[in-house]
Amino acid sequence: MDKYYYIAAQLPFLQLNSNTDFNQKKFFYEMEKWLSDQELRQLEEADISRTKPQSSDSGIVTQYQEFETSLRQELAVWRKARKEGYEHKTTLLPQNLLKEGNPLEIEKKLLQFRWDYLDDLGLDHYFDWEFLVLYNYKLQLLERFRSFDKEKGLDKFKQYTEVGL
Repeated sequence: MDKYYYIAAQLPFLQLNSNTDFNQKKFFYEMEKWLSDQELRQLEEADISRTKPQSSDSGIVTQYQEFETSLRQELAVWRKARKEGYEHKTTLLPQNLLKEGNPLEIEKKLLQFRWDYLDDLGLDHYFDWEFLVLYNYKLQLLERFRSFDKEKGLDKFKQYTEVGL
């Protein structure tokens, strides 16, 4: 338990729209110095895209998985309702979050919504294992946010839509 105080104190503060060069690779490089193989493996398994619980999951991982599952289910119902022409009142998401903006702006808002949820989960976790798990989740969201590069996206679009002669 004492080792988490030092680890948490040396990690840089993260914000979703920050330009920090700290990433998951650097994070795990640091964690290898301080954590056991089992702890490191558990931390690596804490993935924001994983929604199926495992017996080794900590409480905070299970909470996030339940949130992510609920969020995805609500998005699916909202999209189906929109496609079929009726309005669905969201319960988890703010009503205007999905209605305003283009798909990229909405995706960024969803990332911010997830980030805010992680902030709420972390209110009582400053120097413990759960802090490290939440920090790992935030790094994953940050890397997803950084992946939205207009020029790279345009290059990919051109690559996929180019017609061969």
